Amino acid sequence: MTGVASLAPWLGGALLVSGVAVGVSRRSELIVRWCAWAVGVPVVTAAFWSGRPGVALLAGVVAVIAVLEFGALTRLPRADRAALATAVPGLIVAAAWAPDQVWRVGALGALALAAVPLVTGDAEQGLRRLGTSLLGLVWLGTLAALAPLGTVALALFAAVSVADVVAFFAGQRLGGPRLSPLSPAKRWSGTLCGAAAGLGVLALLSAWSWPAALAVAVGGPAGDLMESLIKRGAGAKDSARWLAGAGGLLDRIDSLVGALVIMVVLG
Repeated sequence: MTGVASLAPWLGGALLVSGVAVGVSRRSELIVRWCAWAVGVPVVTAAFWSGRPGVALLAGVVAVIAVLEFGALTRLPRADRAALATAVPGLIVAAAWAPDQVWRVGALGALALAAVPLVTGDAEQGLRRLGTSLLGLVWLGTLAALAPLGTVALALFAAVSVADVVAFFAGQRLGGPRLSPLSPAKRWSGTLCGAAAGLGVLALLSAWSWPAALAVAVGGPAGDLMESLIKRGAGAKDSARWLAGAGGLLDRIDSLVGALVIMVVLG
């Protein structure tokens, strides 16, 4: 696996090529999305360049924002959101500096999430609140893998990002059967083309491994569908409206989170 210094030119080149393609398309929504990536890619690369503290800080900020969007989508009360926004960063800190304590920190986080509806005595919505909070802890808690994975995580970020873009365009062009009722716009043709492109990026960046390949090809689309499931339940199109051209942060990291789940499971 190459280092961040070796990955940076590839990421910059991909950003430049995609910018030219988006400019030629003259589609305003794509131009807005590219501008967001033009800001985000250097920030992410700089965080990985600075080492484990930078990655942990980035993961913590992303986790808090993602938790707040998740809490709003699932209508969690503020106390539950605050507990979740503390538990997930706690996992990130433990994974970065005390990996042997991750399970203990996770268990403490789960107990804290359970304590909130117990203390408030919510007999009607307590079980739903607890289940939703635990889902958020398990799902978004996989962001804790970013710091230990290091440059592999940066390569995954690049691979799933390219896979998402290729899947979007290929699905529109090729059509065919829908991937899932959860996301009617997505097609199997686009998903397969996106997976092939993502695997190509892994090979290009010398980050190929069977766990990484499964993470990109299977975990990425699964993460996207997972967020679609949550948004369907909430009756929302986007996780939020603050991020230009993308809705919310969850809409941008759902595939990465799904890929990280596979990496965590497969070690």
